[in-house]
Amino acid sequence: MFRNLALAACTLLLLNPRTLGADAPAAPAGHDHGTPAAESKAAEPKESMFLSVDPKAPKTARLVVVSAYNSVNYGMNFNGFAKGGARYTIPQGWTVSVVFTNNSPVPHSAIVVERPVVKKLQMGEPAFKGASTPYPVRGTTGKAGVPFQFVADEAGEFAIACGFPSHSANGHWIAFDVSATATAPSLQFGEKPAYVAR
Repeated sequence: MFRNLALAACTLLLLNPRTLGADAPAAPAGHDHGTPAAESKAAEPKESMFLSVDPKAPKTARLVVVSAYNSVNYGMNFNGFAKGGARYTIPQGWTVSVVFTNNSPVPHSAIVVERPVVKKLQMGEPAFKGASTPYPVRGTTGKAGVPFQFVADEAGEFAIACGFPSHSANGHWIAFDVSATATAPSLQFGEKPAYVAR
């Protein structure tokens, strides 16, 4: 049922000429989630926009995760990065407080999963209790922030992925590591030095 809804939503968007700009690049069939209007307004992503430490709650990292931040990967990105191109690192045992926003009319969600799961069409359960937006398979649209919170109590390599069917397999994910040795949360964009939140 959800796969049919996803195909219908993508088909409607592709058939609507207002969805794409006149000079937008051709997307793989059924996966054009570009946001040309938002693209012109999106600020250059800076790590400090998406990671901070809560001054009132000890050992709490505050993450901002924006789906379809710009047109990277046809809009299937978080904070302007896809296919693991950005990496959050959280000290083991810290609380992670996330605010998720979807800038696209196509449903997207956020769910923390073990890294190999990103290749699957369906995400299943989150790697940590509470580590997803509500109903991640169904996703959400609109600009309102959707909060969720969890404790990163197991060290390892994970990912923040879109839980909508097939999106993660098409690159809609970024890395999320839980480190037994880190003393502060950090965020790295590409090959740039990691930004450490204090």
